[in-house]
Amino acid sequence: MMVITKNILIKSKSENDIIDITDQISNIVKESLIENGAVIVFVAGSTAAITTMEFEPGLQKDFPEMLSRLAPKDNEYAHDATWHDGNGHSHVRASLVGPNLTVPIVNGHLTLGTWQQIVLVEMDTKPRERKIILQMMGE
Repeated sequence: MMVITKNILIKSKSENDIIDITDQISNIVKESLIENGAVIVFVAGSTAAITTMEFEPGLQKDFPEMLSRLAPKDNEYAHDATWHDGNGHSHVRASLVGPNLTVPIVNGHLTLGTWQQIVLVEMDTKPRERKIILQMMGE
């Protein structure tokens, strides 16, 4: 079994920026020459998340609105009282969605649904450069 690790750097605009990273991941998987296995997609950072969605304008609006209902910006967060950085809601939202995703690789390709893309969701209140680690395992 092979294990290959690659990194992707992504620059986000700030909170609620949703970035489709499917093509970049797909190209790296193809270059890896792994035919059957899995890729773990992990964002290093506590105020961003990785998930899948249909990357279209309606969901790009709906998803952040849903997160706002679950963890409103104007709530009081102990994190903000401790660090005074105003992004307590960002940490909570990122924790809800999670930092990673595992996608099977079959015949050298990601096994995603027709309308399913892999996205980075920025939750922090300022632009960030995000490091996404891909770890591919298989044969």
